[in-house]
Amino acid sequence: MQYEAFLLLFFQNNDGSLNLPDKAANNNYDIQILWHYFSIHFYNTNHNAMKFNYFYIPTLTIFLLLSSCQKNNASAQETGSDGSVETEKPNSDYKPAFKGQTRIKAVKTATAYNVEILNKDLGKPWGIINFPDGRFLITDKRGHMNVVSTDGKRVSKIEGFPKVDPKGQGGMLDVALDPDFKTNNMIYFSFSEPFGEGNLTSVAKGKLSADLKNISEVKVIFRAEPSYDGDKHYGSRLAFDKDGNLFVSTGERSDKVTRVYAQKTDNYLGKILKITKDGKPAPGNPFIGKVGFKPEIYAYGVRNPQGMAIDPNGTLSDVEMGPRGGDEINLIQPGKNYGWGDVTYGIEYSGEKVGKGITQKEGTEQPVYYWDPVISPSGITFYTGNIEEWKGNLIIGCLSGEHINRIVMKDNKVVGEERLLADQKERFRDVLNGIDGNLYAVTDSGKLYKISKK
Repeated sequence: MQYEAFLLLFFQNNDGSLNLPDKAANNNYDIQILWHYFSIHFYNTNHNAMKFNYFYIPTLTIFLLLSSCQKNNASAQETGSDGSVETEKPNSDYKPAFKGQTRIKAVKTATAYNVEILNKDLGKPWGIINFPDGRFLITDKRGHMNVVSTDGKRVSKIEGFPKVDPKGQGGMLDVALDPDFKTNNMIYFSFSEPFGEGNLTSVAKGKLSADLKNISEVKVIFRAEPSYDGDKHYGSRLAFDKDGNLFVSTGERSDKVTRVYAQKTDNYLGKILKITKDGKPAPGNPFIGKVGFKPEIYAYGVRNPQGMAIDPNGTLSDVEMGPRGGDEINLIQPGKNYGWGDVTYGIEYSGEKVGKGITQKEGTEQPVYYWDPVISPSGITFYTGNIEEWKGNLIIGCLSGEHINRIVMKDNKVVGEERLLADQKERFRDVLNGIDGNLYAVTDSGKLYKISKK
């Protein structure tokens, strides 16, 4: 309203009252509406030239300068009283285990960057990766994938995928290229597969045709049993390591009856798994040969890890959704228990405590960072692109948070946080560190964003 006041001067009568059309007044003096009526007012008033030259021009100049500043700051992030990006109160009175575990100081990008929407009609995208030539391969949770040109304008559908269960959070989920894709055209993908008396997270592989219009030789190589008749918490991110083995994240399927599986090691729910390209336990897995443990398990005790990525140093990280509060970033280490089901910084949606209401327990790992209230973190990537100050940062697509989160880390500790594109009001499902040095993101509304250095 501080800038609108300048424009209101144009509508002031001699007695100080305002001569405003009803529409402008009823919209709380919105700048765009005021500007519209100013143009009409200006061309129809009989003010003399002297008054225009000595009052209107200087005032108009000041207004334009200030409104320009407002426009440039339209997407500036808010900060709380503690200097963090969070302005809301937490859901609980839980205290962090160490300084900097939550509500770290806010940082702001100094480098100018462009935000472009390359496509607004991608359906229901869930995962995005690059082909070696720069084109995009984007999954659609309804059960297929799309090949999208580098400019976002040309979209072609790939046919031949197995049936998915698209209810709720299910469908065609993540995708990864075989490390030898250039020679074998193989891809790996995760999806919610109708199975048994319900559904489950499955991983399959298949060969793309040369024209990228069909997939053949499809084979399910892994199923995260047991199946369950639900529609939530599939986890389902994929990441190949330098040895060509595949990390797979799975959720614990949300309901209290399945939550207990996250702490049990005789099943695949609420786990980080590591398998070969044939779906077998990866060599060196921590529980191979141990009684009571599935050999594919790499780590356990996670809730719904919808984001997982390997940083340039080879460190595996995940982000997972908490209940009311307790979204987490975890550094995933072999054989470790990340606590879900027993410990959390969140509470039940009902407001009750989760379990015993504890945040620490011997034998469980603490999150590197957590959020309360939640941001609903989804896909993640480690940035290595053209914006120098972002290099090495963890970039997170946020759903309920409706922004892209930038996490600055040093020595595996979070030292800064920024909320990007919050003005877009989009649920960012996945983010991509593009091979061209730009950052890309897909949203639940079907948009493809490009964020590039100016």
